[in-house]
Amino acid sequence: MESEKIMTKGDWSPAESTDLPEFGQQLEHNRPWTARFVDSFKRDPNAHATPKGTVGADGRVFDVESAAANTASSPLQRHLKGRHLQMIAIGGSIGTGLFVGSGSALANGGPASLVIAFGLIGIMLYCTVHALGEMAVLFPVAGSFSAYSTRFLDPAWGFAMGWNYAMQWLVVLPLEIVAATLTIDFWNDSINPDAFVAIFLVLIVVINLFGVKGYGEAEFVFSIIKVIAVVGFIILGIILNCGGGPDGGYIGAKYWYDPGAFNNGFKGLCSVFVTAAFAFAGTELVGLAAAETANPRKSLPSAVKQVFWRISLFYMVALTVVGLLVPYTDPRLLSAESSVDAKASPFVIAITNAGITGLPSVMNAVILIAVLSVGNSSIYGSSRTLAALADQGQAPKILGYIDRKGRPIVSIGIASALGFLAFFAGSEKRGDAFNWMLALSGLSSIFTWGSICLAHIRFRAGWKKQGHSLDELAYRSQPGLVGSWIGFIFNCLVLVAQFWTGAWPIGYGEMSGAGMAEAFFSVYLATPVVLAFYFPYKFWYRTPFVRSHNMDLHTGIRDLNIQELIAEEKAERASWPAWKKAYKFFC
Repeated sequence: MESEKIMTKGDWSPAESTDLPEFGQQLEHNRPWTARFVDSFKRDPNAHATPKGTVGADGRVFDVESAAANTASSPLQRHLKGRHLQMIAIGGSIGTGLFVGSGSALANGGPASLVIAFGLIGIMLYCTVHALGEMAVLFPVAGSFSAYSTRFLDPAWGFAMGWNYAMQWLVVLPLEIVAATLTIDFWNDSINPDAFVAIFLVLIVVINLFGVKGYGEAEFVFSIIKVIAVVGFIILGIILNCGGGPDGGYIGAKYWYDPGAFNNGFKGLCSVFVTAAFAFAGTELVGLAAAETANPRKSLPSAVKQVFWRISLFYMVALTVVGLLVPYTDPRLLSAESSVDAKASPFVIAITNAGITGLPSVMNAVILIAVLSVGNSSIYGSSRTLAALADQGQAPKILGYIDRKGRPIVSIGIASALGFLAFFAGSEKRGDAFNWMLALSGLSSIFTWGSICLAHIRFRAGWKKQGHSLDELAYRSQPGLVGSWIGFIFNCLVLVAQFWTGAWPIGYGEMSGAGMAEAFFSVYLATPVVLAFYFPYKFWYRTPFVRSHNMDLHTGIRDLNIQELIAEEKAERASWPAWKKAYKFFC
């Protein structure tokens, strides 16, 4: 009987080999597209099943180590590129807060208060985003700032911040869809709004079903349009102010003298803070997107630096021009029937006052695009945050389901389902319901930004305590630790200012007790909601505050040879000419 031949190393040839896929590798076969489409919704083979965590004798111990490991190993796909991040940073949060909300802010505070309040919030946000950028470059993990609160502050506070942020975006989707239908009323108010609710909801959901690349490409286009609109208005506004409009006449700064630069004194200034915070909301999405970026160490620093230009150019210059062209006594500023009423936009009022026809309709189209952009971001922000909470054991595990296309498909489904609330747009009682939904997201951004700054302060303390130097960081916040303290303190001051203006609003002497209570909670509802998340979780799990010597400063670092990469980049920067060094510092 012939013995079985055993293949040796010398008998092997490449022609006889079979390319076997590695674990988790996804190979496309010649299969029908329908089968591939169905398979794309199956769980990613590299996805971990969220563990229950370490359970102590009382069954209530939260496992910080597992939470950090799960967010670091999330199978979210890394398809975002530098151009996506830069446009998200530059134009991602340019929306109705700037185009329409600035009108009521101008009426309540005057042009000087408008510029001062937006400038102060801008400084705070500049410090905040740089702090977030430093942590996100080093730890590009799922959940970003909510995960940093869990890792560097307190798991209970991370739980509260994660759900606070998720709820902020969950309620924003139906609000923005309704807002989009209201922009249509500018052209035609005879069509049933439910028809446009269905169209806009399907459009936003389909964009997000294309995964992070769909979100990135859509935001890239939306942001370009918004940036062009703002730059165009600034140029037009300067021309109109100098007397170049159809009606002619030099305007200059006459509205700063009559009716004046301020309205309602210091309280008027404080009342503008919440509008400014709403207008800047969404800037932190740059940090959330780091986990799905191909090379965050290269792309994120540049995107973070773009925030300076957005604040200084697109907000400060545009609002200064608005304050020069529109007096705060103009009754149309307070005539808005909704948050997207173009007729109450100071941009539209300035154009109308100049006698220019046609452009108000163009501005309304820009407002519609801005609303759809925010709706698109709402599904992205809420779904990624919910999935990260599930990864950390702070939400139902099913929300952490990520399919083979890197989509947190269950969380996307939950966020999309809440969009059906927008079908109440035709209801006579929609006003009260949606006002309270909006109140839920009123101060959410302030809590998020304050937590980012505090997490950065604690991270730096742990970094120093464990023997690391700042030279080991791939990216350093430009305002540094001082900037984070400025950001944190100013966030706290904004909360105090909003408590004052909420408890004793402008004109409170003529309000009833019920009216004052409603006015207070309409701007301060987020605070009791955050506390309602924090304290029960804190008492149930008995989570300790994270000490600097116990911080996990290793899990989630994507570039393991970071020191070599930093040394190479320093050598490269040394050879740059002076102009390029200056450009890279700001951009």
